[in-house]
Amino acid sequence: MSVGSSNELRVHSNPRIVFVITGLSLGGAEMQVLELARRLNSRDWPISVVSMTAPMPLAERFTAAGVEVEFLCMKEGVPDPRGLFRLALILRRHRPMIVHSHMVHANLLVRAVRILVQVPVVVCTAHSMIEGARWREWAYRLSDRLATLTTTISKAAAERYVRVRAAPQKRLRFLPNGVDIQQFHPDPDSRTTKRAELRLENHFVWLAVGRLVTAKNYVLMLRAFASARNPNARLVIAGDGPLRQQLEDLAVHLDISSQVHFLGARNDVRELMNAADAYVLSSDWEGMPMVLLEASAVGLPIVATRVGGNAEVVQHGLTGLLVPSQQETALADAMGKMMRMDPVERALMGSSGRELTSAHYNMESVVDRWESLYYELLDRVKPHADKFSPGTHVPHCEA
Repeated sequence: MSVGSSNELRVHSNPRIVFVITGLSLGGAEMQVLELARRLNSRDWPISVVSMTAPMPLAERFTAAGVEVEFLCMKEGVPDPRGLFRLALILRRHRPMIVHSHMVHANLLVRAVRILVQVPVVVCTAHSMIEGARWREWAYRLSDRLATLTTTISKAAAERYVRVRAAPQKRLRFLPNGVDIQQFHPDPDSRTTKRAELRLENHFVWLAVGRLVTAKNYVLMLRAFASARNPNARLVIAGDGPLRQQLEDLAVHLDISSQVHFLGARNDVRELMNAADAYVLSSDWEGMPMVLLEASAVGLPIVATRVGGNAEVVQHGLTGLLVPSQQETALADAMGKMMRMDPVERALMGSSGRELTSAHYNMESVVDRWESLYYELLDRVKPHADKFSPGTHVPHCEA
């Protein structure tokens, strides 16, 4: 029996689903798949997860939740046709009624494997507004018929996919990310403890969470923070990535290094959000950032660029402030306005954000919507006992 497959001993009333994902790093899409798999498993859906790349720490959270995880042994950025055949072997063994892929590489791989293996329903979820190079959009267009349905996590992304003809309207569906509002909630005790730990008790604290990569435009954030000119403010950045040294050097150059805290990758994001006074996001493009949903659920007012699905989470003037992307002055002005705002007004902004998130992005409600979609698609194909090859051994990844 594979690690994490103890749920196989249970009697399930629903057909098997196999999730396929590019990798299992600590990103928003990966955490969303973890929550979806865990909750569906608890609702008697037998779930397996296949990662294209080798094991990462997040894999342990899947197995701890009773969800089996397997790996295709592919290397990031290196095309490897063996991954296609490994996936075909796994699907022939599991015989799932539904394969649900996440992120562009997994979406394209799953579409290709459908040529080799009969799968009744294939759902491909795009987690970004822009999937990178234009050839990926062409690949989506050319392989669209190999998917039963493509979904996006924001309305803005759905509109763009139709506009660039990555997917036709009739074969595209918007279904948002969800957040655990029981886990992410205002916690005054956590706020006091974490602010003391980070020595931020008497400061206005901005928080930013995410990979230090070009798309997040932390350069803009640092420049805007410097331009806002508030010596009592602190900017806490939780995340790591290839641009860390460049950003630390920029903070020194802008003479704000004493006000900016680079924390690296963290496992205490909920506590950091409670410690903050406001959240800031400066991305050039997004899908629907999990960090915005989490910050809203905690009750933080938000300043964010108006890109992707940000405007679907942040209502300008009600739950936060939206600014055009790549505009330092606009971002600095919004951050300054937020810091000058009466604390009661900021608190009302935060509580309005939590109400909106609870009403529209509660994870349990999002899982309900996924279940309804799965049943709808299964009804279309009239589920039957598909003829797969018998169980086949899949080689382990080489060290």
